[in-house]
Amino acid sequence: MNPKIVAIGLYIMLIYWLSMQAPLLHMLFFPTLGAFSLFFISRPLQAKETARIALGAIIASLVGTLSFTVHPGVLSLFINTLVIIWLIKRFHWNAPPILAVSFIPFFARSDIWWAVPVSVAISIVGLLATLGIVHIAERKLGTFSLSFGEAKKQTLD
Repeated sequence: MNPKIVAIGLYIMLIYWLSMQAPLLHMLFFPTLGAFSLFFISRPLQAKETARIALGAIIASLVGTLSFTVHPGVLSLFINTLVIIWLIKRFHWNAPPILAVSFIPFFARSDIWWAVPVSVAISIVGLLATLGIVHIAERKLGTFSLSFGEAKKQTLD
């Protein structure tokens, strides 16, 4: 099994566990985190592009939060959707989960307005750090696969 997949599974499990420990940490876990995880490992992204997409997710969560804070209704959801789609096209973020992140405040209502953007930032940065660590380990140790708990070397093509 691919080490990045295992690392993502462990990371999502950790974030979920942390989110259950205290009400303030509840927003760390959001379903779109899984979509970002798959997005980041399924495409050969450069570090700069990955950072732009992560920044786009954080900005989208901030825009969604501000939209919801101004008016928690369908009109603000509509305006939020249009703004985020425009931002995605304008900055070439090319990551559909960014739009989904902007919806978080509309279904995961928080009493603290900044909880969603900060939680998204922490979760995304943690995800990128996890994938970065695995990438560094793969470069130092070579490409490897986990099969029933045993690591075995594979040759690079």
